[in-house]
Amino acid sequence: MQLANGRWRGLAFVDIETNGGAATDEGITEVGIVEVDEDGVREWSQLIRPSSRIPEFITRLTGISNEMVADAPRFAEVAAEIHARLDGRLFIAHNARFDHGYLRNAFERAGLALKPPVLCTVKLSRALYPEHKRHGLDSLIERHGLRVGERHRALADAQLIWQFWQHIHGHFDEGRIDAEIARLTGRPSVPPQLDESVLDELPERPGVYLFFGENDLPLYVGKSKDIRTRVLSHFSADHRNAKEMALSQQLRRVEWIETAGEIEALLLEASLVKSRQPIHNRRLRRQSELCAWRLVEDGEGGRRPELVYARDLTENWGDDLFGFFGSRATALRTLRGLAEEHNLCQVCLGLEKQPPGQPCFGYQLKRCRGVCVGGESRGMHTARLLMALQKLKVEAWPHAGPVGIREGTAVHVVDNWCYLGTAKDEAEVFALLETARPAFDGDVFKILQKALQRARIVPLPVSGR
Repeated sequence: MQLANGRWRGLAFVDIETNGGAATDEGITEVGIVEVDEDGVREWSQLIRPSSRIPEFITRLTGISNEMVADAPRFAEVAAEIHARLDGRLFIAHNARFDHGYLRNAFERAGLALKPPVLCTVKLSRALYPEHKRHGLDSLIERHGLRVGERHRALADAQLIWQFWQHIHGHFDEGRIDAEIARLTGRPSVPPQLDESVLDELPERPGVYLFFGENDLPLYVGKSKDIRTRVLSHFSADHRNAKEMALSQQLRRVEWIETAGEIEALLLEASLVKSRQPIHNRRLRRQSELCAWRLVEDGEGGRRPELVYARDLTENWGDDLFGFFGSRATALRTLRGLAEEHNLCQVCLGLEKQPPGQPCFGYQLKRCRGVCVGGESRGMHTARLLMALQKLKVEAWPHAGPVGIREGTAVHVVDNWCYLGTAKDEAEVFALLETARPAFDGDVFKILQKALQRARIVPLPVSGR
């Protein structure tokens, strides 16, 4: 949970009660503050004697009477102490414009300036829970099960805001909350080398964003349902994460491409990472050694595994692939593990070399059933190999030909687990079917596997493919 970030030294959850007068009058009757920082949580409250009487209806609402504040100090007498508790902290209040406005005017009359970053939890609730219409404190109490003390007393209400803060940090990713705080408290902290005008242009739409460093060196490609929120989360996290810190220090420029939705953003991200080779996208860059096992005839009545690389797969690669693996070493290690687990012969699998008729090393350790010395038929060994490989079987293309995946008004054209492109109309669909010849891509394969399960599918003509 974020308590301090270099822009503030902690949090101050604040609530005030007033006699109902204007902010320019001395109408504050009580101040309640919950201070939260690395040293812990501290609570403080103080009754204040206003310059005019408290009306009866305000007393009924808050429980604060004229008798209660008769001997209380004026605001000016405790202004320095209140200022010390708020100075340098993130000022958090429900309908913060009201509380901050009253206090700012009171401090000015006392000869003090209060200019903290201000966060309104009404706006924060709206941002995090847009499906709800009401975001008043009573609605938050009911919706989130907050524990209520003396409602409409300053410290009790400040405690409720602190409870809400703890609640959202248990239900939302910290990067999401940080991004909303950055947006709601004004211009967020950005890397010093980056032109801040980019913040005004970032769209709140799905798409892909690209970070560039010196000499337009590609640094990072990312995707999001909300480009603005995701990009700002990089900046708000740069003090906590070494990778984000390094990225922020190198960043000079940001570009973005809006997409029809999440599927297109995923596909575009995978493509851009491979074409741009950004230095911070290591996982999606590794495609050159992507491989799988395929069973081929061994000439002795059985079948043996053969390693094939994704870059060499044809459009119709069938349904006899097992994998995929990021490298040859990983594929070999997996096959050896299966051989040991299922008592398969490593000579027949091509993992070990022995003269014909000689037992493999596993047979000597009773880890092979003897196919290498005629103790098991090749057909039976192949059947057991197929059983062992089943959990690695690559799903065959489930359609008779190409299909379109609808996303908004766009259609993503795919065929045999290959992404041909995105079309906006029928003419573009046919153009992609006629001309696109993409290579197989393991990342696209994974994206399409998930997309085909939940998206709307449109069969497309086979002609021209």
